[in-house]
Amino acid sequence: MPKAASPNGWCGSNQSGQLGQTDSAVDGIMGFGQANTSILSQLAAAGSVKRVFAHCLDNVNGGGIFAVGEVESPVVKTTPLVPNQVHYNVILKGIDVDGDPVDLPPSIASFGGNGGTIIDSGTTLAYLPENLYNSLLKKITTRQPVKLHMVQETFACFSFTSNTDKAFPVVNLHFEDSLKLTVHPHDYLFSLREDMYCFGWQSGGMTTQDGSDVILLGDLVLSNKLVVYDLDNEVIGWVDHNCSSSIKVKDGSGAAYSLKADNLVQSASSVINGTLVTLLSILISVFYTFTL
Repeated sequence: MPKAASPNGWCGSNQSGQLGQTDSAVDGIMGFGQANTSILSQLAAAGSVKRVFAHCLDNVNGGGIFAVGEVESPVVKTTPLVPNQVHYNVILKGIDVDGDPVDLPPSIASFGGNGGTIIDSGTTLAYLPENLYNSLLKKITTRQPVKLHMVQETFACFSFTSNTDKAFPVVNLHFEDSLKLTVHPHDYLFSLREDMYCFGWQSGGMTTQDGSDVILLGDLVLSNKLVVYDLDNEVIGWVDHNCSSSIKVKDGSGAAYSLKADNLVQSASSVINGTLVTLLSILISVFYTFTL
């Protein structure tokens, strides 16, 4: 089921309560937002790290990579963050279904008011304004006709016995500075049971106080990609990556090391003499301080 959106930009696997309303509301959340009170900003203020972090979420094999520091490899192309926003807002320029354009709401395309697109790993699925959601699903199901029915009054589902990756089209999202995000069928479809699939695209994008539409993009579109949040340069970017492999990251001193998905602490400590281990211990300590 979808997880609640995290205003601090990072979300764990276990949450409870309503954010800001109960003692257990921050269960599972680590503060990696842009505010000066975030963990990342406090570590940067102490001179421990730069304000850069990355994640790679593997929805095929499970697990992935999390890193604090500049990513040296693979090379990641970026798009500007919209300044003075609470969340990680970016400007979405267009969407196409296997090359066939989908019309965007005017406030999304022009970033009217405070609308736009939020990148949030604390959200499981992708939430679109209703008219955009309907247009997108119509484009997809025109290319691969299926009989849809609603499950739990939330998910548009269908029966299918063939290979979904071969049958369904890719969805491309285009951002400012020509950054593209390709979402494959195995990313936007999930299986409820054998031969039963549902769309992860959801109707219900957020709206601001001035009525502007907001798209919320969660793990649905971020999976199987290395996503880098560079707050020092006010950009965010991604690249397709095997999240069960490794990446190369620079630590606070500028030294580069290889960070593997299977053993985060061991692979890092063997190269940088425990620097990252200390950092992780700090993060875990702060995390437990928040949640206890």
